[in-house]
Amino acid sequence: MPRLALFQPDIPQNTGTLVRLCACLGVAIDIIEPAGFDVSDRNFRRAGMDYIERAAIMRHDSLATFDSWRRQAGHRLVLVETDGACPYTDFAFEPSDILLVGRESAGVTGEVVAMADASVFIPQVPGLRSINVAAAAAMVLGEAMRQTGSFAATQDRNIG
Repeated sequence: MPRLALFQPDIPQNTGTLVRLCACLGVAIDIIEPAGFDVSDRNFRRAGMDYIERAAIMRHDSLATFDSWRRQAGHRLVLVETDGACPYTDFAFEPSDILLVGRESAGVTGEVVAMADASVFIPQVPGLRSINVAAAAAMVLGEAMRQTGSFAATQDRNIG
């Protein structure tokens, strides 16, 4: 199943929202430090609610530590950014992909761009800056899960 990684997140509400999303979908989430807030931040806790304890969160103390870990584990790094190489709907996701989103205030560094194996973007109306990072991550993660059949792993109830 794909994973989600946050590069030096700086808005606690977005991080909490993404932790909650990942907990509900059974997706592991990687947080690459330093974050722009303390994990005890009340806004982070409020956005994540009680889902924080149910999420599979892995914290990495630096970009180098994260990159070393993901390479050793055999994960392809797919960067989600406004200047990506192709629309996310045209990209062929793999189950072991890590989807990485950038910092809300500044995106990612050139070092992150250089280490990514691929990059994707969300087509949007020209002239607008960008989609909220939590919304963008949810869109791309949903497509990656659909393509890789990962939603089946989260279904433990009968609907209908």
